[in-house]
Amino acid sequence: MYWTSTAGQVEYRHRRDGAKNSAQGNDERDFVLCNRPASFDARGMIRAFVFDFDGLILDTESPIIEAWAQVHARAGLTCDQSEALDLIGEVDHDYDPWRAFPSNIDRNHLEEEHRTLTRAITRQQPLLPGVRERLDEARVLGLRLAVASNSSHRHVDGHLQRLGLFAYFATTRCRDDVSRGKPEPDVYRAVVAALGVEPHEAIAFEDSKAGVIAAKRAGLRCVAVPNNCTRHHDFSQADLLARSLAGFSLGELVGRFAG
Repeated sequence: MYWTSTAGQVEYRHRRDGAKNSAQGNDERDFVLCNRPASFDARGMIRAFVFDFDGLILDTESPIIEAWAQVHARAGLTCDQSEALDLIGEVDHDYDPWRAFPSNIDRNHLEEEHRTLTRAITRQQPLLPGVRERLDEARVLGLRLAVASNSSHRHVDGHLQRLGLFAYFATTRCRDDVSRGKPEPDVYRAVVAALGVEPHEAIAFEDSKAGVIAAKRAGLRCVAVPNNCTRHHDFSQADLLARSLAGFSLGELVGRFAG
């Protein structure tokens, strides 16, 4: 069993198949947490899955922070990475990554150096565990796929094409398409409209608190899949919490939400 819910309680259960955690490569068992049993009902069939991109399909988040740290280190300075972690999943956040530098520093040069480093580090990242397997499984199940992201189309579509994943998705909706980013629900409302499904007919997968809030505000069910940058986030609004996309099958997930 991969998940369970109890009346008024939070409960963890071990997987019973003895499978290894593909993300860790050891014998640690996968867990999934359900803490919102009231959200499970039979309002209709699940027809679509909507994936966040950054930190869920590809780790593009830790490269951003690592690049900040490298730019600082080259100048003999220290970057406050803990504060940078709070930016994950957010947009329009008031954060100055260069405040440790002298006030007369050429910030345009710092930004260009950071972009170059971020691109180089990101291109070294593999797909996160379970991504391709879940996409292939969704195809077999005949379920529609979409991406809802706080990033730009150039960023998301470009990486999806580079990774050979773009054709899996019926649509992508990004920050360019809406007036407000996550945690506002706009991008999720846009994506379900493009898919032609009702919000409760779609399950969202998110790695950040802001993403979970956006999905739930739009009326979708939501599975939180934290990564190393977001494990400290509050995911209390998610319907399920999964260790990784490799820890469950979509067939069982659909049955759990729809039945």
